[in-house]
Amino acid sequence: MTTLFGIDRLLADPALRKPLEGKRVALLAHPASITANLTHSIDALVAAGIDVTAVFGPQHGVRGDLQDNMMESPDFTDPVYGVPVFSLYGEVRRPSGQSMHSFDVMLVDLQDLGCRIYTYVTTLLYVLEAAAEHGKAIWVLDRPNPAGRPVEGTRLLPGWESFVGAGPMVMRHGLTMGEMGRWFIRHFNLDVDYRVVEMDGWQPEGPGFGWPMERVWINPSPNAANVNMARAYAGTVMVEGATLSEGRGTTRPLELFGAPDIDAKAVIGEMQRLAPEWLAGCKLRDIWFEPTFHKHMKQLNNGIHIHAEGAWYDHASFRPWRVQALGFKAIRSLYPDYPIWRGKDFKYEYTDDVLAIDVINGGPGLREWVDDAAATPGDLDALALPDEAGWREEIADLLIY
Repeated sequence: MTTLFGIDRLLADPALRKPLEGKRVALLAHPASITANLTHSIDALVAAGIDVTAVFGPQHGVRGDLQDNMMESPDFTDPVYGVPVFSLYGEVRRPSGQSMHSFDVMLVDLQDLGCRIYTYVTTLLYVLEAAAEHGKAIWVLDRPNPAGRPVEGTRLLPGWESFVGAGPMVMRHGLTMGEMGRWFIRHFNLDVDYRVVEMDGWQPEGPGFGWPMERVWINPSPNAANVNMARAYAGTVMVEGATLSEGRGTTRPLELFGAPDIDAKAVIGEMQRLAPEWLAGCKLRDIWFEPTFHKHMKQLNNGIHIHAEGAWYDHASFRPWRVQALGFKAIRSLYPDYPIWRGKDFKYEYTDDVLAIDVINGGPGLREWVDDAAATPGDLDALALPDEAGWREEIADLLIY
């Protein structure tokens, strides 16, 4: 059975498109905004007769041309269609009043990774808030959550909101973008004309465990190269707040972590000693790598590759946030004085005078657990388990599939 994404259903069903007749339509898109036959959504919508009057791009741009993290994109005019392309990761992160006057309905067609920190989630909130203010409609053309339904991690704490933390959700949230929009509208009490163009045939517990096997993977951001990365990301993204390399500058970024001065075999052994039950559902492999750019570039690094794929993958038991937390804990145990965390001088996603690891986790709890020699795996579970249970309960009535 073929899974039809929101864009595919919109294009196939004239009745779904009917309300767009006579309307000026904006598209919020990136490189993975493609149809089942690999046509980019903007081309497909124009070909279907929809009056596309503006395009919006999130972090990394509509074209995904900016490889590194935290690189801003400019506004420009689309060379094919002559419409303005507004960057939501440049001069502004929220749509300007001027850009909001360029359309009546915005179609949001963004492939997400199912993790709080992935900035497309926050961009969705910002366009919903702007639409509520300006009386515009938002349609989410829904796409799969490639990490599936499992939820994991602590909630973002009050006061820790940022561009990588839109609200008090857990790290691995288990929602599609369409469902996330419903949560935002309820949580922030937004009055907005909102519609989800639902997928047809998506089975979050079926083959692929979130990502339909028959669909080609297109990078939604330059360092999101495959489904293994999407599964591991809710853990490996924390390495952005560490001095360790997360594999940027290699061909497998955000599937691994390492540094020139750690012994990966020893780290894996210590992880297995500390909390073997946290390593279920995946396979850890010690590796060597040399980043061509970013942290530890042109140095030989010893690292750990997380394989949430193949015969080792168990969807229900794999817990990437705990796996990565355990990696930090093992390094702290083996090398008590190791400078794991990037300092406050490193500005992470427009924050000031806070540690990047705390911004990423929406509070200091995980870092404090890693750095407390007396803290056990059970102590981190005590922080996370109530948040995970509460989140599952909170989103239960929002699930569409």
